[in-house]
Amino acid sequence: MKKIESDLDYFNGEKSALLDYPKEDFIDVIREVGFECDLCGKCCTRAFNDHVFLLDADVRRILEIDENNKTALMPSPYFDFCDQNGNFYVSGFCLKTKGDDVGTCHFLENGRCRIYDKRPLICRVYPYMIHREFDDKGNYDWRQISGLNEHGLYEAEINTAEASDIYDLAFQYEKEYIEQEQRFLKAVETHFEKNKLKFVQRTYDLRMREYEKGSEVTVFVYYDGKFTERKAKIESVKTD
Repeated sequence: MKKIESDLDYFNGEKSALLDYPKEDFIDVIREVGFECDLCGKCCTRAFNDHVFLLDADVRRILEIDENNKTALMPSPYFDFCDQNGNFYVSGFCLKTKGDDVGTCHFLENGRCRIYDKRPLICRVYPYMIHREFDDKGNYDWRQISGLNEHGLYEAEINTAEASDIYDLAFQYEKEYIEQEQRFLKAVETHFEKNKLKFVQRTYDLRMREYEKGSEVTVFVYYDGKFTERKAKIESVKTD
């Protein structure tokens, strides 16, 4: 499929760019910003942070923590493919949120994370990140900090060793995320060929409209080298 080839080319390029990214530049950004968490809990809500994408290693820890995993996990909300039968495919799970106005994380209680010591890697890294995206002016460039000046405190003293540790975690997350996406794309290709399926943009668009209006859909979530079938229904979160 052309879409798979295009997406693979994209992630191949992103991985090459990540490997070439100078560690020293990221350390300078970290030390200049000097972010310090003030325990506001904003980053643990969908209203502020949309969703928490989980790497396979994160999912394994969540499954160990929460035996009734359907209460903790949900398909990542931005589906990648849809076959001619109307089934969606997505590259991983995300953390489920509560049904309150802001979409509070399943594991946040009384303003504190109840799995803090085993929290997902992205939660350990946040708000630092190393990936490229479009800014408000349409320029495609590196983004190293999320939610700058929207939460937390700044100008804290962060030494080079601490900044280096932050870089290592941010690099690990981004690299593993890209590699998971690459594995997912190859798995979709194999699955579609084996089962005589095909990606149909019109079917994708129609099913997405139904999903956005509140219909339940079937989603095949890629995890641990295979697809897991789940049902998904859109969650409404107030952002004002």
